[in-house]
Amino acid sequence: MISIPDDFLARLDAQARANRETRSGYLRRLVERELQSADAQVRDEANRLLSEIGPVDLGGVSAAQLIREDRASH
Repeated sequence: MISIPDDFLARLDAQARANRETRSGYLRRLVERELQSADAQVRDEANRLLSEIGPVDLGGVSAAQLIREDRASH
């Protein structure tokens, strides 16, 4: 259950009607768009940070080989 002030709810319902959507459908679409936007921002930030790091020198050894060696050492 969520609480929404009456005046805000009236505006929400009016916009949903204008879009020929139900209140639930309108809210669901808005939330999905917001979540997708947030996901894109996280991806963009991760890519930005990774680009700052640049390539990692593993000393001529593949990452897979380092993982195998690490697993074998436990």
